[in-house]
Amino acid sequence: MGEPLVVDEPPPGLEEFRAEVRGFLDQVHELTSHASGESTLERGRAYLAARFDAGLGAIDYPVENGGRGLDNRYARAFRVEAARRKSDDRAPGFGIGLDMCLPTIRDHGSDDLRARFLASGLRGDDVWCQLYSEPGAGSDLAGLTTRAVRDGDEWVVTGQKVWTTGAADADYGILLARTDWDVPKHAGISMLVLPMRQPAVEVRALNQMTGVAHFNEIFMDGARIPADWVVGEEGDGWRLAVALLAHERSSIGAGGGRQPIPTDRIIDLARSTGRTTDPLVRQDLARLVTGTRIIQWVNQRQDLHPSIAKLWRSRQGRDASHVTSGLAFPGGAAWLGDPMGATEPGDFLGAAGSHWAYGICDSTAHSLGGGTDEVQKNTLGERVLGLPREPAPDRGLPFSQVPKNS
Repeated sequence: MGEPLVVDEPPPGLEEFRAEVRGFLDQVHELTSHASGESTLERGRAYLAARFDAGLGAIDYPVENGGRGLDNRYARAFRVEAARRKSDDRAPGFGIGLDMCLPTIRDHGSDDLRARFLASGLRGDDVWCQLYSEPGAGSDLAGLTTRAVRDGDEWVVTGQKVWTTGAADADYGILLARTDWDVPKHAGISMLVLPMRQPAVEVRALNQMTGVAHFNEIFMDGARIPADWVVGEEGDGWRLAVALLAHERSSIGAGGGRQPIPTDRIIDLARSTGRTTDPLVRQDLARLVTGTRIIQWVNQRQDLHPSIAKLWRSRQGRDASHVTSGLAFPGGAAWLGDPMGATEPGDFLGAAGSHWAYGICDSTAHSLGGGTDEVQKNTLGERVLGLPREPAPDRGLPFSQVPKNS
């Protein structure tokens, strides 16, 4: 029969906490509305400041870092209440910092770094990006060649990053750079905090077929970083990179970042086209509803590997796009003169046509952002199932001796 299912008992005071959250969300409703004259980023900044000042911006952070010192069941309860009110728990443009960079600094940064960055980031005063991928490394992140050299009280950084979300608005970036070329590649990487707004950092937008530029490429030519802005220890960057990726995949699995086309919107589309009596359409819709429920249940599991939820959400995004393409055809392939991204990304209530086209074209990115499906499956195979690692003949070589792309 197997082990009995253990139901996680709610912690003491959870219902009182939920009532506190509902009261806060009622008070700040106007901050999440689309007020004219304010950018999405500024609305998110105002929302985060109000949330932090109300004691709800760092629920599972230690008290000494401005948090409540509660466990993640309270943070999850906040997300549930926010979702019920259609409030944006993460605030567009701030998710990289809130869900990835700041938790990594909280868990591994020095006291000085935590004091310098946590409260301001949680309040929305600072915007963050993640500087990982490189054009010459591909899926072998440990093969990065961005160089950081110590020069007195500073690091001097030279190199290139790519597929960086939100870099155009970012004040700071979590940077992986090579600080030692004479040790194996995983051992010579350090994690640093890069000030983005300096002349030696150039940000170039990468335009997508959706008509928007979520991603950027970054060129660093002698960029300067204070010497003590190293997260963890010098040379320990690979371990911290994996820790940040775990936060990223947990966030994506829980609904952060880009969103699949919502199932309830697809059901409304089926109704509007008179397709709800078609048995094949009903089967497709039932599969989407099932996938939505599975993602919700997976995210209620404690200590589940984040790649599992991330894979489920990627699958849901592809399935939702496929079903929508059929239901919206031929209008789903067209938009009304404006770029597809003229509506808010993820806003599927925009002008007829363009919102479906945006969701359909954006869906392939679900299987790329945060690590490809293949990377997630390798991670689960090696770290959860204990399968042998893939061969890596360069694993023990000093990085200076490893052949590289020119």
